[in-house]
Amino acid sequence: MNKRETQAQREEFYRRIEPAHMAPLWTRLKALVPRAPIPVGVAHQWRYAEVRPFVLESAEHISAAEAERRVLILENPALPGSSQITSTLYAGLQLIMPGEVAPAHRHTQSALRFILEGSGAYTTIDNDKVVMEPGDFVVTPSWRWHHHGHEASGPMVWLDGLDIPMLAHFNSTFREDHDAWQEPASRFEGLIHFPYVRARRELEALAAAGEPDAHLGHLMRYVNPIDGGWAMPTMATMIRLLPRGFATRSYRSSDSMIFVGVEGEGTIAVEGAEFAVAPHDVVVVPGWMTYSLRAKGEWVLFSYSDRVAQERLGFFREQRL
Repeated sequence: MNKRETQAQREEFYRRIEPAHMAPLWTRLKALVPRAPIPVGVAHQWRYAEVRPFVLESAEHISAAEAERRVLILENPALPGSSQITSTLYAGLQLIMPGEVAPAHRHTQSALRFILEGSGAYTTIDNDKVVMEPGDFVVTPSWRWHHHGHEASGPMVWLDGLDIPMLAHFNSTFREDHDAWQEPASRFEGLIHFPYVRARRELEALAAAGEPDAHLGHLMRYVNPIDGGWAMPTMATMIRLLPRGFATRSYRSSDSMIFVGVEGEGTIAVEGAEFAVAPHDVVVVPGWMTYSLRAKGEWVLFSYSDRVAQERLGFFREQRL
């Protein structure tokens, strides 16, 4: 039997098993299990100077109470309609104006808030209130009641980061709205507020103690004070300082990374594309894309990724080039 006849017989076999909802693994194996990750989505930048007017304009169209969460989603250009910045993560810019309250709800997703602009707004965890300032990182733990309010002046904008796509993959999304409020059975134990003034002080101490890592700069992770692990169960939150003029060597890892400019300016180079990053700009680098960082002056960057989930499942990888 020649190769053409053999292939014809195989294809006829594949057609016969299709109504039984079966398929041959050997025709799909290399696509299902590639030698290395195939990045999902594209690297992209949201310049804060360009998107800020849209964020502020949203207050003219809907109130925080009516919207529940007045947020403009940052959607990866290669994943239209998905509400995803990466295959596993969500990002959005939330606005709250003076006197407004975004009503309470809770959900199984964990959320982070990284404050970009404004002062004096607050968020709650159950009955505990946290006042937020620029550069602060705040955790909203899974299945805890929370609402946001603003008792000061001026607009308040922060970046929301959630593991929405990750939980959707496991079909583990649950939520309850404010009309189902009930007193928590126990107080949340753990740190939820990481002020920027403290993080900045720690970065300066780290920089004074030695040379920056060649691939990462002076990098610190936010930790859970109870067990010393990551601050959140699925998302890795980090902040780093790059000295004036410092350039990292090329690096890639299996986790998808979202960077946020905090102080200073610099450049993120991602496989041939370069993004000049100013304060409050957001840049996404999908997993296993090679990137490097170059500081113009002293540069501070916040970032979050799905590294924690990958580490716990045992398949996180990194490559220092």
